Amino acid sequence: MLLKVKVESLKWKVLLLCALFVVGAKAQELLDYPLDTINGEEVYRYEVERSIGLYRVGMKFNVAQAELVRMNPQLRERGLHYGEILLIPTGRKVEKRSETANAVGSETVIPEVRDTVIVEVRDTVIPTVATIDSIVAAFRDSLRPADTLPRTVVELALMLPFESHQTKRGANAERMMEFYQGALLALHDLRNDSTLYRLRVYDTERSERRVNALCDSTELDSVRGILGLVYPIQIERMAAWCEAHQVPLLLPFSDDAELAEYHQLLQFNSNDQQETDSLCRWIASRDVHCAAVEVSDLSDFTRTMRKQLREHQIPYSALSLRDLMNDSAAYALDSAKENIILLHSDRYQHIRMLLPHLQKLQQDGFRIRIISQYHWQKEEISLPQVFTSVFTAEGDREAYDANWSQYYTGGHTSEIPRYDLLGYDLMRALVGWLKGETESSGLQSNIRWQQIADGGYQNAAVKVVEK
Repeated sequence: MLLKVKVESLKWKVLLLCALFVVGAKAQELLDYPLDTINGEEVYRYEVERSIGLYRVGMKFNVAQAELVRMNPQLRERGLHYGEILLIPTGRKVEKRSETANAVGSETVIPEVRDTVIVEVRDTVIPTVATIDSIVAAFRDSLRPADTLPRTVVELALMLPFESHQTKRGANAERMMEFYQGALLALHDLRNDSTLYRLRVYDTERSERRVNALCDSTELDSVRGILGLVYPIQIERMAAWCEAHQVPLLLPFSDDAELAEYHQLLQFNSNDQQETDSLCRWIASRDVHCAAVEVSDLSDFTRTMRKQLREHQIPYSALSLRDLMNDSAAYALDSAKENIILLHSDRYQHIRMLLPHLQKLQQDGFRIRIISQYHWQKEEISLPQVFTSVFTAEGDREAYDANWSQYYTGGHTSEIPRYDLLGYDLMRALVGWLKGETESSGLQSNIRWQQIADGGYQNAAVKVVEK
């Protein structure tokens, strides 16, 4: 009997050791998150998701909460916030590597050195530092005569998260590559005999440290304009550098930069106030009736829209969410006019349950149009819509598409907007800004720079689209 107990005890110890071995092996397995190195320790850069606490983050990465607080001391003061970047230790130590070279596709990327980003151009690769001459060399039918030398050199930088060192690259990296290819085509079309454009391309990933290293070095000293950067943690440091060096930074995606503080920022996306002001002017020019769905928790866009309605002295009726859900909202509408409905959120998943009730009102004889969003275009919405957009231009895409198919392989993504056209338009806009132009006409979007509070500039070319 005693022997049997000892055997059973030994068996459980073996099983426990096996389990610990499996857990340990799993902890060493790298997950699909951006990697960085802090003081010789490898860490993930994890963007905090909605409705997740510190306990669940620890479970997700198999890391003790004490370790999370050690790597992120700000958690002691203010806790966890949605959207912030946490440093998550992987449990792996990283040996210090040479800061003068780094192989493409290597597991650890040294941020002090530019990463090489490869673009396929008819079997020709464009390296990180590419002059317009090397790009034009790939476009064999566009070579300038050998004795034609440029008189002016304009050095530009492109900074985007290409994820070049990731084994598995996501859809976002593909969109960034298309943006890059469109930017190159813009420089190709801007070539002339008096100016040589030299383009530096940097893979910024999601790393704040890479941007800090660039700003602390002399790498960008000769750069006259920068296009790119996506994440707020990178933008603030680069904006400060640009302010000190008087170099314009054109942001292609961000819509919450501190434009009043940094005079060198050019932000392509419009803000809520510009969009709602455009909508209010559109409403004021028509014989329509406005109704706003009343709830306590409003989106920033909805809150700004209601404020703008008051400032434009446009009356609107309050539409109870409960009455709308109960199909008894006729009291807030006008049977003789088109009714413009302002919903309580700018996120489609939050309001899609309300659309059938608005459709029922439409079937009862009311004319209904909702204030929508540009990115809802992919959704199946049977109601008429009105929304603002910076992507409304229809330029000569036939010539552009011919160039694309001649010089690049592969097709375009089905994204709205097309990122290659965005890269093309914004590269031309940056060059135009350096020439003193405050407006530019693009293939996908027209741009009109408007100064904000004596600070930076924002694109004010916002159009109202009826659909």
